[in-house]
Amino acid sequence: MSLIPATILTGFLGSGKTTLLKRILSEAHGQKIAVIENEFGEENIDNDILVSESKEQIVQMSNGCICCTIREDLREALQLLAAKKRKGLLDFDRVVIETTGLADPGPVAQTFFMDEEIAESYLLDSILTLVDAKHAATQLNDRQEARRQVGFADQIFISKTDLVAQEETDALMHRLKHMNPRAPQKAVHFGDVAINEVFDLRGFNLNAKLDIDPDFLKEEDHAHDHHDHEHGEHCDHPSHAKEGHGHHHHHDDDVKSFVFRTARPLDPAKLEDFLGAIVNIYGPRMLRYKGVLNMKGTDRKVIFQGVHQLMGSDLGPQWAEGEAKTSKMVFIGIDLPKDIFLQGLEQCVV
Repeated sequence: MSLIPATILTGFLGSGKTTLLKRILSEAHGQKIAVIENEFGEENIDNDILVSESKEQIVQMSNGCICCTIREDLREALQLLAAKKRKGLLDFDRVVIETTGLADPGPVAQTFFMDEEIAESYLLDSILTLVDAKHAATQLNDRQEARRQVGFADQIFISKTDLVAQEETDALMHRLKHMNPRAPQKAVHFGDVAINEVFDLRGFNLNAKLDIDPDFLKEEDHAHDHHDHEHGEHCDHPSHAKEGHGHHHHHDDDVKSFVFRTARPLDPAKLEDFLGAIVNIYGPRMLRYKGVLNMKGTDRKVIFQGVHQLMGSDLGPQWAEGEAKTSKMVFIGIDLPKDIFLQGLEQCVV
C-alpha cells in the first residue's frame, strides 16, 4: 500500500481552521479525506453524518470523507485509520489533522518520524498555519504558541484581512516573513483556497527540489539584523498603538530565522558533529531547519531538514553545469544564538 499523505492544520483559536476545513471537505476534488480532530469545545465539522461508530469516534460523512475525533493518542488514531484502510473497512486518500488552537505542531509532526508503524503508513506532507489578521498582532505578542505555529508552517494562510486596513495586513505579512521566510503567505477569504495550495506541498519531502522555498534564499529578505529592538515607547506596531502602521515595524519576537550560506564545500564529518551538538543543546527550540548543501565527496546536492531534535538528509539532483555550488541553510527557532550557529557552520567548510 502506498504511503497515505498527511497534512497538519494549525493556527491560534478563532483563526479559521474549521472554516478552511469545511471548505476543503465540501469541494468537488474527488478525494476522500480522513480528518482527525483534536479540538475541544469548538464547532465540529461532522454536522453531516451518515454513519457513526461511537465506540471509536469515527464518523463517515455524506461526501465519503471520514471524521475521527480523538480524545486520546494521535498515534492510536492514525494506526486505527491505517488498519481500517488496509482491511478495506474505510476508504480514504489522505489525512488532515486539525490541532487545537493552543497546540504546538512540533510533537504532532514528530509522530510521523519517531513511530516506525506510523512512518510505514504515512507521509507527512506539510504544516498549514492560519493567522487571524484582526487579532494576530496581540496573539503574536502575547502567546508563544501562536509564534511557534508560524515558525513551523510550510504555508501560511491569513484570514480576516477584510476586517483590517491594508497597512495592517502588510505589516503583519512583513512580520511573518521575518519569523518564517520559507513559508509562502496568502490572504484567504472564508477558507476559499484552491486545493493545490493545501495538498501535495511536499514541505517534508527531502527529495523535493528546494524550489518550494525560492524566497528564503534571497539576500534582501535577510538583512534583518538591525531590525530588532525591545517593544518600547518608539514601537509603532498596531498592537501597541492604534494609529501606528506602515511597513517598517520592528519586533522582538522570540521566533526568528536566519540563513547560513557558503560557496565552499562542507566537510561531512565536521558538519555532522556540529549539527549533532547543536541539536543536542538547542533541539527543543529549533522549530524547522532546512537546506541545500554542497558536500565534499559528492557531485549531488544534499537536501537536509529537521524538526526539533529530528533531522535527516538525502541526496538530491546533481548540480547543473555552470550552477554556483552554494550551500544554503535556513534555521527557524526560539531565541537561537545566531552567532554560535554561524561561527560553528563556518568551521565546517573544507
